[in-house]
Amino acid sequence: MRHTISVLVENKFGVLARIAGLFSGRGFNIDTLNVAPTHDPAVSRITAVVRGDDTVLDQITKQLNKLINVVEVHDFKRGQAVSRELIMVKVKATSENRSEIIQICELFRAKIINVQHNDLVAELTGDEGKITAFLNLIEKFGVLELGRTGNLAMQR
Repeated sequence: MRHTISVLVENKFGVLARIAGLFSGRGFNIDTLNVAPTHDPAVSRITAVVRGDDTVLDQITKQLNKLINVVEVHDFKRGQAVSRELIMVKVKATSENRSEIIQICELFRAKIINVQHNDLVAELTGDEGKITAFLNLIEKFGVLELGRTGNLAMQR
């Protein structure tokens, strides 16, 4: 089962390492991990997407709540959160295929942020399905470089 966990933590040295260690120590592989400060610079949000058994994940959630620097933990069930991911992708673009790439970007509402003679860079924000569909269409042109943020989720 896939779980999206949001953890608000005090923005202090070593907190991320302890939280990641808690997951790996229980045999959970983290599919995506996103960490950034919130509107309060003293607090950061860690969003992790993991796959695993509900009962074991429930135990991890309880153990996360016991950590000193953890402020709040949410294990979002399906439909309880809105989530988005950001990608930046550099695509090989020639004069013959550039207009087709631009059309695909427009269809997905991707923003073209850099254009060179032989390539272009686009950014796209969306859920995992949208990101995957975009990448499936764009890969035939030749993906030169790709960066993904991983999921960021907030309660509805």
